[in-house]
Amino acid sequence: MMTPIELSQAKFEEHFGYKAEKIVFAPGRVNIIGEHTDYNDGFVMPCAINYGMAVSFTKRDDSIFRVYAIDIDKTDAFDLTKPIPQSEDKWKNYVRGVVKYIQERCPSFIQGADIAMTSDVPMSSGLSSSAALEISIGKTCQVLGNLEISLTEIALIGQKAENKFVGANCGNMDQLTSALGQKDHLVMIDCRSLDITPTPVPQGYSIAIINSNVKHDLVTGEYNSRRQECETAAQFFGVKALRDVSLEQFAERAEELKALNELAYKRAKHVITENNRVLDAVKALKANDMQTLGRLMAESHDSMRDDFEITIPEIDYLVELAQVAIGKNGGARMTGGGFGGCIVCLVPNEKVEDVRKLIAENYEKQTGIKETFYVCTACDGARLI
Repeated sequence: MMTPIELSQAKFEEHFGYKAEKIVFAPGRVNIIGEHTDYNDGFVMPCAINYGMAVSFTKRDDSIFRVYAIDIDKTDAFDLTKPIPQSEDKWKNYVRGVVKYIQERCPSFIQGADIAMTSDVPMSSGLSSSAALEISIGKTCQVLGNLEISLTEIALIGQKAENKFVGANCGNMDQLTSALGQKDHLVMIDCRSLDITPTPVPQGYSIAIINSNVKHDLVTGEYNSRRQECETAAQFFGVKALRDVSLEQFAERAEELKALNELAYKRAKHVITENNRVLDAVKALKANDMQTLGRLMAESHDSMRDDFEITIPEIDYLVELAQVAIGKNGGARMTGGGFGGCIVCLVPNEKVEDVRKLIAENYEKQTGIKETFYVCTACDGARLI
């Protein structure tokens, strides 16, 4: 089977009738711990994975962007010297939005290109296919225009495109991870300062991702309503974001908030405890304490299920099976926005097959859906190949 890089090259030539000059690759990501904390200015600990979006491209001698989306066999074209409109087709808005906000940052950028893109990140799975798309297009623009713009800026432009042009109120974790991931490392990101603390993936452990194959779509109201509930809770505490509320401060006023607005109380409880779990997880990893890390992942999952209310029975069942197979050293939890998608596991290498087998024997029987099992490696962020 061709890699996305090989496929983007082959399909570019087939579609445009000549060879592409350059290729950019931007990875998807999996989040080990720290869910729905990013837009609360909190902490997250994801890694970039060896699945992503490849973009083959060549400069044109005009200002037209011609885009070929290989996976859906669709095309788009727009002129960089004219205002870039939103499209009825959601996929086009990811590309157009990034180009529009790159231009806002670098007004002289009007370099046209022929582009072919393909991804092996499963769509709507919680592994951030959208961020891989945004960052690969941002990096492509940077290369095309030789723009003086950092990968962090490209990440924030990708987030802006998703927030304002596509209409999903995501935080900045996905884009920062796709842009700035590091090989063999998890990256703890402070989503307020954008500081990154790389932490090695523990020796002798694999990152396994199991896709429930229940698709989610975050532009639906659930994600945006969670964000609104978090903002309501932050206002109650009189702070800019829930990141600024300590566990002690929360405990002091929890009953008052609960009486006033039970949903805001539950969402705040998740976010405030989750931020602490991320910081504790960094310490556990540095101490190679995989039992504590496993416990923190389990607590994170329970909190997403009970307080943030974003898991579904299929996901809960996958986590339960994985935890049985993994035992005490390592852990499993839902990853991504919720309402479907994937779980992530940190598994001792010798137990990867046990996890695969237990899930294969039980999940489909119980749910009627066949899972997909991936073993991933932590990889570098966006790059020119």
